[in-house]
Amino acid sequence: MAANARTAARKKTSTQPPRKTTVPAPQGVEPEQDRDGDDGAAEAQEDEAEGRYVTAVLVGEEVQVLPPTVWRQSWNRLLNAGQIDAFAELVLHPDDLDLYFELDPTNEEFGEFIGEASEQATESLGKSHGPNRSTRRMRRR
Repeated sequence: MAANARTAARKKTSTQPPRKTTVPAPQGVEPEQDRDGDDGAAEAQEDEAEGRYVTAVLVGEEVQVLPPTVWRQSWNRLLNAGQIDAFAELVLHPDDLDLYFELDPTNEEFGEFIGEASEQATESLGKSHGPNRSTRRMRRR
């Protein structure tokens, strides 16, 4: 028992303040404006003028969407936070936005739509696996 009393007496508490954790983007973020002040609507007009939209099928209807290669990180945060409608307002062609709300797709249908859009842009949204390991064995020393 004396050993337990000694180890308990030696333990010290940390005087350092607790570490700060990263907080995700707030739920009430306005989708039209990014953190750097860019206006999402103006950018969508530029994209339309440059013809950067690809066509994908959403619930049996063709819809124009920006390819994932041009999505801003703030847009991805909206998608990851489950704010699908706010995300759709940014990536869908303005002429197809009413159709999107009319179709009211399920999460699965919207996911398939985004997958097809990424295939059209020849950009995969899958995980990066990194370089392959060498098939040669390394000689140990």
